[in-house]
Amino acid sequence: MPSLEAYRAELDYAYAPGFFPAMECLLHAPQRARRVLLHSRARGTEAAEKLTALAERLNIRVEEADRALARISGKENCYAAAVFAKEGEPPRAGKPQVLLVNPSDCGNVGTILRTALGFGVEDVALIRPCADVWDPRTVRASMGSLFQLRVAMYPDYEAWAEAQGPRPMYPFMLDSSRPLAEALAGEVPPDWTLVFGNEGSGLPPAYAGRGTPVRIPSNDRVDSLNLSIAAGIGIHAFAQRTGLI
Repeated sequence: MPSLEAYRAELDYAYAPGFFPAMECLLHAPQRARRVLLHSRARGTEAAEKLTALAERLNIRVEEADRALARISGKENCYAAAVFAKEGEPPRAGKPQVLLVNPSDCGNVGTILRTALGFGVEDVALIRPCADVWDPRTVRASMGSLFQLRVAMYPDYEAWAEAQGPRPMYPFMLDSSRPLAEALAGEVPPDWTLVFGNEGSGLPPAYAGRGTPVRIPSNDRVDSLNLSIAAGIGIHAFAQRTGLI
C-alpha cells in the first residue's frame, strides 16, 4: 500500500480515527481493514494492546505512525486509526430505511448513522450532493456504527427510487404534513422509509407528494430542530411503533 495521505473523496480507502471506531472496523468489517495505525504515545496502554491483539489475530498489519495520524485526523491527540477499503452496500428491500437528502455536515450524518443503528435501523441511503459517509469526520461521529450498516450514496432521488422500487415513505417537512403522533396512529408498514433533508433548506417541495409528509411539533421559540435531533426523534418513534426497540 502506498504512503498514506490526507483523506480525499477520490481515494479507494478511508480512515476510522480513534480507538473505538478502529476497533469497530476490525470487529465488524475485518475484510475491509488494510492496516492499523498507532501513535507512539499510546504504546503500552490497554486500548492499544487490545487493538493490536485483535489486529494480529486477524493478520492485519499494525504500525507506529505519529505523523500519518496527525495528517489524516488534523489533530495532535489522535492515537489510533484503522485504514479500510470503501465498500458501500445498497439498502435492502423490505427493511426500514433512513434516506438523507443532501445533508452537508459530516457530524450530523455520523450521528444519524449511530442513532439509526441504536434503534435497530441498519439501512441508510444518501442523495448527493451530500456529506461523504467515508470522510473520517463522519466515521468518527458515527463511533464506528458505519461498519454495522448498509450505506450507499446515490446521484439523485430518481436513481435511489429506481434501485429501491416502491416504498412507504415519510418525508419530514412542513408542507402538507401531519403531526408525528397522528402519522403513527394508523397502520405503519414494517418497510418504512424516513426522509430527512438538508440542515438549512430541508426537503424540496416535491417530496410532499412522495408518501406521507410528517412534522415534529414544537413550540415557537425555535425555528427548527437540528437535523440529527429531528432524525433521532423520528427514528425512535417509528422504531418503537414497529417493534424494533
